[in-house]
Amino acid sequence: MRMIGAGDVDGMDTAVGYTAAADPKTRSRPVPDLAEAIPTPTDGGRTYEFRIRAGARWDTSPPRQITAADVARGFKRLCNPTGRRFGALGYYVGVIAGMDEFCAKFAKVTPAVEEIREFVEGHEIPGVEVVDERTVRFHLTRPAGDFLNILALPASSPVPVEALDHLPDSPEYRAHVISSGPYKIARYEPKKLIHLVRNPAWDPATDQVRKAWVDEIRIDQGYDETPVLRKLESGEADMSWDTFVPPRDISRLQEKQDPKLSSEDDGSLNPYLVINLRSPTAGHALGRLAVRQALNFAVDKQAIMWVCGGPAQVQPHSQILTPPLDGYQQYDLYPTPGNRGDPEQARDLLAQAGYPNGLTLTFLYRDSGKHPAVARQLQADLARAGIRLRLKAVDPDDFYNRYLRDPESGKAGEWDLAAPSWAPDWPGNAARSFFVPLLDGRRYGPGSVNYGGYDSPEVNRLIDEALQTSSPDQAADIWARADRLVMQDAPWVPLLTGRIVNYRAERVRNWVYLPLLKNGDPTNVWLAG
Repeated sequence: MRMIGAGDVDGMDTAVGYTAAADPKTRSRPVPDLAEAIPTPTDGGRTYEFRIRAGARWDTSPPRQITAADVARGFKRLCNPTGRRFGALGYYVGVIAGMDEFCAKFAKVTPAVEEIREFVEGHEIPGVEVVDERTVRFHLTRPAGDFLNILALPASSPVPVEALDHLPDSPEYRAHVISSGPYKIARYEPKKLIHLVRNPAWDPATDQVRKAWVDEIRIDQGYDETPVLRKLESGEADMSWDTFVPPRDISRLQEKQDPKLSSEDDGSLNPYLVINLRSPTAGHALGRLAVRQALNFAVDKQAIMWVCGGPAQVQPHSQILTPPLDGYQQYDLYPTPGNRGDPEQARDLLAQAGYPNGLTLTFLYRDSGKHPAVARQLQADLARAGIRLRLKAVDPDDFYNRYLRDPESGKAGEWDLAAPSWAPDWPGNAARSFFVPLLDGRRYGPGSVNYGGYDSPEVNRLIDEALQTSSPDQAADIWARADRLVMQDAPWVPLLTGRIVNYRAERVRNWVYLPLLKNGDPTNVWLAG
């Protein structure tokens, strides 16, 4: 099968599954994968014990059973000291017993191969107990109704001991990835090609989730969304990799009622404008509330909507949570007529903040897909309010890893504004997956996805309160209060929420949406002809 897209993977290391299904309710329920079954928690919801499937193996020589020690190793590496780590550590730290202390000690380790290996193999997380070779038991600090959802994330994957031979997600690691699924990497050329072939160690009898109908998957990179669509329509490629249907083509395909077009509500913020609160630019201008409020009033969200696909694909958004998530209650603290922006109101706020002549900010953006067009539109929007944007284009990998996830880059003022995207890390009860990684200031640091460095003690307190509440209705009310409190601080300009619009080639069969990929599940499609 041939996939085609724009950029490379953000990370190939699980340190930086759900099943695909046509029914959204089915998608939101974790299913057994590496585990033999979904356990019933004990100890008042604080203990979960899993049995690993016999025959689930690593592609080593010879193939080796995946063990409970591999599971524990995966959790240990999540808070490695390199900065190339999972951005949402808050899902685990404070939830799994003893992980806070483990990560605090790990942070002091020199980020070198031997030092990391020695620490990982010489220390344990008390809340991840290796009972025997194929049994692992998790102990939580308190009940967490979404713990199974957290365990279904790719970041919760086991890790073979050989991974310790390389720094996490380093070029050396990417050249030596050991597979446990139906495919393995046969060839990897950064930003150009990923070629997957069958993994001989994989036994379909041990995998209840993936059918792996196709023999190999070739992923070609370096294409924008328009040439990707043209190749899909012509049959030169089968599925997209990381791009979606270009805005100008959506209505054409909808009018044709093309059955190869798919539109899914993903609950994403796509994109949102994050404000670097730690930037020293213009006398720490972005640390001033009135400046951030001015940015919220200045943006023409209608124009951004058309750049990103139009109303069939996205809608203007004004808050943190999106409609599919528990706690969403619609409101707008910075309304403008028709969502077109209010440059005069923005200018007044800038003057109140001490910038009557406006100011100049650096906007960081990805140099592929729709992102250059979004950058130009934002530049035009903010110019009306006297905010001059200096555009800074970088490749997608550097966008996140070199800049947004490096606090030192933010503190040095290498960027002031950026427009990343975020989607719930799992379907359903996913308010945690917005607030904990993106807005909990206690988790700000290297590798964090709280890109702008937002930190509010009151919001942090509400996050804790919501996570400890057993009543879904009470939790939803707390999330709604936290949402409004954040927007009063204006650390973001929420821009759009909407749908993911995908297209696939004529010969692709059994294309079923997988939310974690924002695409069809390539391990379950087959090809006709």
